[in-house]
Amino acid sequence: MAESSRKLLTFCVFVGVLGLSSCRASSASNDSAPKPAAATSASAKPAQRGPSKVDFEQAAMGTRVQIACYTNERSDESATRAAIQKAFDEMLRLEHILSEWKNDSEVSAINQGAGSPVRVGIDTFGVVSKGIWAGSISEGTFDITFQTLSDLWKFGDAAEKEPRVPSRAQVSERLKHVGYRKLELDTNQRTVLVPKGTQIGLGGIAKGYIVDAAARVLHQSGITDFFVQAGGDLFGAGRKPDGSPWISGVQDPRGAHGSYFAVIELTDHAFSTAGDYARFYVAGGKRYHHIIDPRTGFPASESRSVTVWAPDALTADAVDDAVFILGPEKGLKLIESLEGTGAVIVDKTNKVWVSERLKGKVRILKPPTDGL
Repeated sequence: MAESSRKLLTFCVFVGVLGLSSCRASSASNDSAPKPAAATSASAKPAQRGPSKVDFEQAAMGTRVQIACYTNERSDESATRAAIQKAFDEMLRLEHILSEWKNDSEVSAINQGAGSPVRVGIDTFGVVSKGIWAGSISEGTFDITFQTLSDLWKFGDAAEKEPRVPSRAQVSERLKHVGYRKLELDTNQRTVLVPKGTQIGLGGIAKGYIVDAAARVLHQSGITDFFVQAGGDLFGAGRKPDGSPWISGVQDPRGAHGSYFAVIELTDHAFSTAGDYARFYVAGGKRYHHIIDPRTGFPASESRSVTVWAPDALTADAVDDAVFILGPEKGLKLIESLEGTGAVIVDKTNKVWVSERLKGKVRILKPPTDGL
Protein backbone atom coordinates (compact mmCIF):
# COMPACT_ATOMS: atom_id res chain seq x y z
CA MET A 1 0.00 0.00 0.00
CA ALA A 2 1.24 3.55 -0.62
CA GLU A 3 2.14 5.63 2.36
CA SER A 4 -0.84 7.90 1.74
CA SER A 5 -3.21 5.10 2.62
CA ARG A 6 -1.49 3.58 5.61
CA LYS A 7 -1.48 3.95 9.33
CA LEU A 8 1.65 4.95 11.15
CA LEU A 9 3.27 2.45 13.50
CA THR A 10 1.49 3.08 16.81
CA PHE A 11 2.52 0.21 19.02
CA CYS A 12 5.61 -0.51 21.07
CA VAL A 13 5.69 -4.21 21.82
CA PHE A 14 7.59 -4.82 25.01
CA VAL A 15 9.07 -8.20 24.15
CA GLY A 16 12.74 -7.42 23.64
CA VAL A 17 14.77 -5.59 21.04
CA LEU A 18 13.57 -5.77 17.45
CA GLY A 19 15.21 -4.24 14.43
CA LEU A 20 16.80 -7.10 12.54
CA SER A 21 16.88 -7.54 8.80
CA SER A 22 16.74 -11.30 9.10
CA CYS A 23 15.80 -13.99 11.59
CA ARG A 24 17.96 -14.60 14.60
CA ALA A 25 17.50 -16.66 17.72
CA SER A 26 17.91 -15.32 21.22
CA SER A 27 17.54 -17.09 24.51
CA ALA A 28 14.47 -16.46 26.61
CA SER A 29 14.91 -14.09 29.52
CA ASN A 30 16.43 -15.46 32.70
CA ASP A 31 13.25 -15.00 34.69
CA SER A 32 11.32 -17.28 32.33
CA ALA A 33 13.90 -19.87 31.28
CA PRO A 34 14.34 -22.99 33.41
CA LYS A 35 17.34 -22.80 35.76
CA PRO A 36 20.05 -25.40 35.05
CA ALA A 37 20.18 -28.28 37.50
CA ALA A 38 23.32 -28.69 39.60
CA ALA A 39 25.56 -31.49 38.35
CA THR A 40 25.73 -34.41 40.81
CA SER A 41 28.01 -36.72 38.83
CA ALA A 42 29.86 -37.04 35.57
CA SER A 43 26.91 -38.95 34.16
CA ALA A 44 24.29 -36.31 35.01
CA LYS A 45 22.17 -35.22 32.06
CA PRO A 46 22.61 -31.63 30.81
CA ALA A 47 19.87 -29.17 31.74
CA GLN A 48 17.06 -28.72 29.23
CA ARG A 49 17.11 -25.42 27.40
CA GLY A 50 13.98 -23.29 27.61
CA PRO A 51 12.15 -21.64 24.72
CA SER A 52 14.18 -19.29 22.53
CA LYS A 53 12.88 -16.14 20.89
CA VAL A 54 13.38 -15.69 17.15
CA ASP A 55 13.06 -12.09 15.91
CA PHE A 56 12.52 -10.88 12.36
CA GLU A 57 12.12 -7.44 10.78
CA GLN A 58 11.80 -6.41 7.14
CA ALA A 59 10.28 -3.59 5.10
CA ALA A 60 6.97 -4.24 3.34
CA MET A 61 3.72 -2.39 2.63
CA GLY A 62 5.44 0.95 3.17
CA THR A 63 6.19 0.11 6.81
CA ARG A 64 8.22 -2.28 8.96
CA VAL A 65 7.02 -5.82 9.44
CA GLN A 66 8.07 -7.32 12.76
CA ILE A 67 7.62 -10.94 13.79
CA ALA A 68 8.73 -12.54 17.06
CA CYS A 69 8.20 -16.22 17.88
CA TYR A 70 9.12 -18.52 20.74
CA THR A 71 10.31 -22.00 19.94
CA ASN A 72 8.63 -25.08 21.39
CA GLU A 73 8.89 -28.88 21.28
CA ARG A 74 7.31 -28.97 17.80
CA SER A 75 9.36 -26.13 16.30
CA ASP A 76 13.04 -25.63 17.04
CA GLU A 77 15.00 -22.51 16.06
CA SER A 78 15.68 -23.68 12.52
CA ALA A 79 12.06 -24.67 11.89
CA THR A 80 10.83 -21.43 13.46
CA ARG A 81 13.05 -19.32 11.19
CA ALA A 82 11.71 -21.22 8.17
CA ALA A 83 8.12 -20.67 9.30
CA ILE A 84 8.70 -16.95 9.75
CA GLN A 85 10.15 -16.66 6.25
CA LYS A 86 7.15 -18.54 4.87
CA ALA A 87 4.80 -16.18 6.70
CA PHE A 88 6.64 -13.13 5.37
CA ASP A 89 6.57 -14.51 1.81
CA GLU A 90 2.79 -14.83 2.14
CA MET A 91 2.60 -11.21 3.26
CA LEU A 92 4.53 -10.10 0.18
CA ARG A 93 2.26 -12.16 -2.09
CA LEU A 94 -0.86 -10.55 -0.63
CA GLU A 95 0.63 -7.07 -0.71
CA HIS A 96 1.13 -7.41 -4.46
CA ILE A 97 -2.45 -8.58 -5.02
CA LEU A 98 -4.20 -6.05 -2.77
CA SER A 99 -2.30 -2.81 -3.43
CA GLU A 100 -4.14 -0.17 -5.43
CA TRP A 101 -0.75 1.41 -6.15
CA LYS A 102 0.71 -1.53 -8.08
CA ASN A 103 -0.39 -1.40 -11.71
CA ASP A 104 -0.59 -5.17 -12.06
CA SER A 105 -2.50 -5.86 -8.82
CA GLU A 106 -6.02 -7.24 -8.74
CA VAL A 107 -7.29 -4.03 -7.13
CA SER A 108 -5.77 -1.98 -9.95
CA ALA A 109 -7.47 -4.31 -12.43
CA ILE A 110 -10.82 -3.53 -10.78
CA ASN A 111 -10.19 0.21 -11.02
CA GLN A 112 -8.87 0.03 -14.57
CA GLY A 113 -11.93 -1.99 -15.58
CA ALA A 114 -14.42 0.43 -14.02
CA GLY A 115 -17.85 -0.09 -15.58
CA SER A 116 -17.38 -3.83 -16.14
CA PRO A 117 -17.19 -6.82 -13.78
CA VAL A 118 -13.62 -7.98 -13.08
CA ARG A 119 -12.89 -11.50 -11.89
CA VAL A 120 -10.54 -11.64 -8.90
CA GLY A 121 -8.99 -14.21 -6.59
CA ILE A 122 -10.45 -15.37 -3.31
CA ASP A 123 -8.25 -13.02 -1.24
CA THR A 124 -9.26 -9.83 -3.04
CA PHE A 125 -12.91 -10.85 -3.11
CA GLY A 126 -12.83 -11.56 0.61
CA VAL A 127 -11.23 -8.25 1.55
CA VAL A 128 -13.60 -6.25 -0.67
CA SER A 129 -16.54 -8.12 0.88
CA LYS A 130 -15.27 -7.32 4.38
CA GLY A 131 -14.94 -3.67 3.37
CA ILE A 132 -18.58 -3.59 2.31
CA TRP A 133 -19.55 -5.24 5.61
CA ALA A 134 -17.64 -2.56 7.52
CA GLY A 135 -19.48 0.14 5.62
CA SER A 136 -22.84 -1.46 6.31
CA ILE A 137 -22.38 -1.59 10.10
CA SER A 138 -20.85 1.88 10.47
CA GLU A 139 -23.31 4.25 8.82
CA GLY A 140 -21.02 4.26 5.81
CA THR A 141 -18.14 5.84 7.73
CA PHE A 142 -15.79 3.13 6.50
CA ASP A 143 -15.88 3.16 2.71
CA ILE A 144 -13.36 1.53 0.38
CA THR A 145 -14.42 3.89 -2.43
CA PHE A 146 -12.55 6.67 -0.57
CA GLN A 147 -9.87 6.19 -3.21
CA THR A 148 -12.03 8.33 -5.52
CA LEU A 149 -10.86 11.33 -3.44
CA SER A 150 -7.21 10.34 -3.28
CA ASP A 151 -5.81 12.94 -5.66
CA LEU A 152 -7.59 15.79 -3.84
CA TRP A 153 -6.10 14.98 -0.44
CA LYS A 154 -2.35 14.41 -0.60
CA PHE A 155 -0.50 13.08 2.42
CA GLY A 156 2.57 10.98 3.07
CA ASP A 157 4.66 10.28 -0.03
CA ALA A 158 2.18 12.24 -2.17
CA ALA A 159 2.26 15.36 0.02
CA GLU A 160 3.04 18.68 -1.63
CA LYS A 161 5.63 21.14 -0.32
CA GLU A 162 2.89 23.72 0.08
CA PRO A 163 -0.28 21.74 0.87
CA ARG A 164 -3.51 23.00 -0.65
CA VAL A 165 -6.89 22.29 0.89
CA PRO A 166 -9.32 21.29 -1.89
CA SER A 167 -12.36 23.45 -2.40
CA ARG A 168 -15.80 22.29 -1.31
CA ALA A 169 -16.86 22.37 -4.96
CA GLN A 170 -14.05 19.97 -5.90
CA VAL A 171 -14.93 17.64 -3.04
CA SER A 172 -18.67 17.75 -3.78
CA GLU A 173 -18.06 16.76 -7.41
CA ARG A 174 -16.03 13.71 -6.35
CA LEU A 175 -18.50 12.71 -3.64
CA LYS A 176 -21.02 11.92 -6.38
CA HIS A 177 -18.89 8.87 -7.16
CA VAL A 178 -18.18 7.79 -3.56
CA GLY A 179 -20.24 5.10 -1.85
CA TYR A 180 -19.66 1.42 -1.11
CA ARG A 181 -23.25 0.67 -2.16
CA LYS A 182 -22.24 1.47 -5.74
CA LEU A 183 -20.11 -1.70 -5.87
CA GLU A 184 -21.52 -4.87 -7.39
CA LEU A 185 -20.18 -8.25 -6.26
CA ASP A 186 -21.04 -11.58 -7.85
CA THR A 187 -20.23 -14.39 -5.43
CA ASN A 188 -20.71 -17.18 -7.98
CA GLN A 189 -18.45 -15.59 -10.59
CA ARG A 190 -16.25 -13.92 -7.96
CA THR A 191 -16.33 -10.60 -9.78
CA VAL A 192 -16.22 -7.01 -8.56
CA LEU A 193 -17.66 -4.09 -10.50
CA VAL A 194 -17.08 -0.43 -9.72
CA PRO A 195 -18.96 2.17 -11.78
CA LYS A 196 -17.07 4.57 -14.01
CA GLY A 197 -15.69 7.49 -12.03
CA THR A 198 -15.34 5.40 -8.86
CA GLN A 199 -12.13 3.89 -7.50
CA ILE A 200 -11.54 1.55 -4.59
CA GLY A 201 -8.57 1.33 -2.21
CA LEU A 202 -7.93 -1.30 0.43
CA GLY A 203 -5.29 0.60 2.37
CA GLY A 204 -7.61 0.95 5.35
CA ILE A 205 -8.20 -2.79 5.68
CA ALA A 206 -5.70 -4.91 3.75
CA LYS A 207 -2.87 -4.86 6.30
CA GLY A 208 -5.14 -6.47 8.83
CA TYR A 209 -5.96 -9.27 6.41
CA ILE A 210 -2.26 -9.73 5.64
CA VAL A 211 -1.31 -9.88 9.33
CA ASP A 212 -3.97 -12.55 9.89
CA ALA A 213 -2.62 -14.55 6.94
CA ALA A 214 0.89 -14.51 8.42
CA ALA A 215 -0.50 -15.63 11.77
CA ARG A 216 -2.25 -18.57 10.09
CA VAL A 217 1.01 -19.67 8.50
CA LEU A 218 2.75 -19.61 11.87
CA HIS A 219 -0.05 -21.53 13.57
CA GLN A 220 -0.02 -24.14 10.80
CA SER A 221 3.73 -24.52 11.34
CA GLY A 222 3.18 -25.47 14.98
CA ILE A 223 4.17 -22.12 16.52
CA THR A 224 1.86 -21.11 19.35
CA ASP A 225 3.47 -18.06 20.99
CA PHE A 226 4.23 -15.14 18.68
CA PHE A 227 3.29 -11.71 17.46
CA VAL A 228 3.08 -10.29 13.95
CA GLN A 229 3.09 -6.53 13.41
CA ALA A 230 2.81 -4.45 10.24
CA GLY A 231 2.76 -0.77 11.11
CA GLY A 232 -0.25 -0.15 13.35
CA ASP A 233 -1.74 -3.61 12.80
CA LEU A 234 -0.70 -6.35 15.20
CA PHE A 235 -1.75 -9.87 16.23
CA GLY A 236 -0.42 -11.56 19.35
CA ALA A 237 -0.84 -15.29 19.98
CA GLY A 238 -0.23 -17.20 23.19
CA ARG A 239 2.08 -15.84 25.87
CA LYS A 240 5.72 -15.35 26.72
CA PRO A 241 7.58 -18.23 28.42
CA ASP A 242 7.02 -16.78 31.91
CA GLY A 243 3.25 -16.89 31.32
CA SER A 244 2.83 -13.14 30.93
CA PRO A 245 0.83 -11.69 28.03
CA TRP A 246 2.23 -9.60 25.23
CA ILE A 247 1.98 -5.91 26.15
CA SER A 248 1.50 -3.12 23.59
CA GLY A 249 1.86 0.60 24.04
CA VAL A 250 -0.64 3.08 22.61
CA GLN A 251 0.89 6.14 20.94
CA ASP A 252 0.24 9.53 22.51
CA PRO A 253 -1.48 11.39 19.61
CA ARG A 254 0.21 14.71 20.39
CA GLY A 255 3.36 13.31 21.98
CA ALA A 256 6.69 12.53 20.36
CA HIS A 257 6.89 9.44 18.17
CA GLY A 258 7.37 6.48 20.49
CA SER A 259 5.67 8.24 23.42
CA TYR A 260 2.88 6.09 24.89
CA PHE A 261 0.03 7.14 27.16
CA ALA A 262 -1.35 3.63 27.80
CA VAL A 263 -0.46 -0.05 27.59
CA ILE A 264 -2.79 -2.94 26.81
CA GLU A 265 -2.56 -6.70 27.30
CA LEU A 266 -2.71 -8.75 24.13
CA THR A 267 -3.31 -12.52 24.15
CA ASP A 268 -4.82 -14.21 21.07
CA HIS A 269 -6.13 -10.86 19.91
CA ALA A 270 -5.31 -8.14 17.40
CA PHE A 271 -4.86 -4.37 17.62
CA SER A 272 -5.19 -1.67 15.02
CA THR A 273 -4.87 2.08 15.50
CA ALA A 274 -6.14 5.03 13.47
CA GLY A 275 -4.72 8.46 14.36
CA ASP A 276 -4.79 11.98 12.99
CA TYR A 277 -1.05 12.30 13.72
CA ALA A 278 0.10 9.72 11.17
CA ARG A 279 -0.11 11.84 8.02
CA PHE A 280 -1.30 15.41 8.22
CA TYR A 281 -0.56 19.04 7.49
CA VAL A 282 -1.59 22.30 9.15
CA ALA A 283 -3.12 25.05 7.01
CA GLY A 284 -4.77 28.18 8.30
CA GLY A 285 -4.24 27.03 11.87
CA LYS A 286 -6.19 23.80 11.30
CA ARG A 287 -4.97 20.20 11.16
CA TYR A 288 -5.91 18.26 8.01
CA HIS A 289 -5.22 14.52 8.12
CA HIS A 290 -5.66 11.37 6.05
CA ILE A 291 -8.76 9.90 7.74
CA ILE A 292 -11.46 11.28 5.48
CA ASP A 293 -15.14 11.14 6.43
CA PRO A 294 -16.75 9.72 3.26
CA ARG A 295 -20.00 11.50 4.12
CA THR A 296 -18.40 14.95 3.84
CA GLY A 297 -15.20 14.36 1.88
CA PHE A 298 -13.17 16.19 4.55
CA PRO A 299 -11.01 14.92 7.43
CA ALA A 300 -12.98 13.58 10.39
CA SER A 301 -12.95 15.77 13.47
CA GLU A 302 -14.40 13.78 16.40
CA SER A 303 -11.26 11.89 17.47
CA ARG A 304 -7.48 12.10 17.74
CA SER A 305 -6.80 8.38 17.90
CA VAL A 306 -8.65 5.08 18.12
CA THR A 307 -7.09 1.74 19.03
CA VAL A 308 -9.32 -1.28 18.37
CA TRP A 309 -8.79 -4.66 20.05
CA ALA A 310 -10.47 -7.53 18.19
CA PRO A 311 -10.28 -11.31 17.70
CA ASP A 312 -8.59 -10.84 14.31
CA ALA A 313 -6.55 -8.11 12.68
CA LEU A 314 -8.91 -7.76 9.71
CA THR A 315 -11.83 -6.78 11.94
CA ALA A 316 -9.67 -4.41 13.99
CA ASP A 317 -8.37 -2.75 10.83
CA ALA A 318 -11.84 -2.49 9.30
CA VAL A 319 -13.39 -0.89 12.37
CA ASP A 320 -10.82 1.59 13.69
CA ASP A 321 -11.37 4.23 11.00
CA ALA A 322 -15.14 3.95 11.39
CA VAL A 323 -14.95 4.48 15.14
CA PHE A 324 -12.56 7.40 14.62
CA ILE A 325 -15.05 9.07 12.27
CA LEU A 326 -18.16 8.29 14.33
CA GLY A 327 -16.65 9.66 17.54
CA PRO A 328 -16.66 8.11 21.00
CA GLU A 329 -20.37 7.78 21.74
CA LYS A 330 -21.50 6.20 18.48
CA GLY A 331 -18.14 4.51 18.06
CA LEU A 332 -18.36 2.70 21.39
CA LYS A 333 -21.87 1.49 20.56
CA LEU A 334 -20.46 -0.04 17.40
CA ILE A 335 -17.58 -1.61 19.34
CA GLU A 336 -19.87 -3.16 21.96
CA SER A 337 -22.02 -4.69 19.19
CA LEU A 338 -19.05 -6.76 17.95
CA GLU A 339 -18.15 -9.89 19.89
CA GLY A 340 -14.74 -9.89 21.57
CA THR A 341 -13.99 -6.32 20.48
CA GLY A 342 -12.90 -3.28 22.50
CA ALA A 343 -11.45 0.18 21.96
CA VAL A 344 -9.44 2.99 23.51
CA ILE A 345 -10.40 6.39 22.11
CA VAL A 346 -8.80 9.80 22.52
CA ASP A 347 -11.51 12.24 21.44
CA LYS A 348 -11.20 15.72 19.96
CA THR A 349 -11.04 17.28 23.45
CA ASN A 350 -8.23 14.88 24.51
CA LYS A 351 -10.53 12.84 26.77
CA VAL A 352 -9.76 9.09 26.97
CA TRP A 353 -12.62 6.60 26.55
CA VAL A 354 -12.20 2.88 27.31
CA SER A 355 -14.79 0.31 26.23
CA GLU A 356 -16.21 -2.19 28.72
CA ARG A 357 -14.31 -5.23 27.41
CA LEU A 358 -10.96 -3.48 27.79
CA LYS A 359 -11.43 -2.37 31.37
CA GLY A 360 -8.83 -4.22 33.41
CA LYS A 361 -6.72 -4.86 30.31
CA VAL A 362 -5.69 -1.22 29.77
CA ARG A 363 -3.36 0.73 32.05
CA ILE A 364 -3.28 4.49 31.55
CA LEU A 365 0.29 5.69 32.12
CA LYS A 366 -0.40 9.42 31.83
CA PRO A 367 -2.92 11.82 30.28
CA PRO A 368 -2.39 12.24 26.52
CA THR A 369 -0.48 15.38 25.58
CA ASP A 370 -2.75 18.25 24.51
CA GLY A 371 -2.24 20.47 21.48
CA LEU A 372 -3.47 21.29 17.97
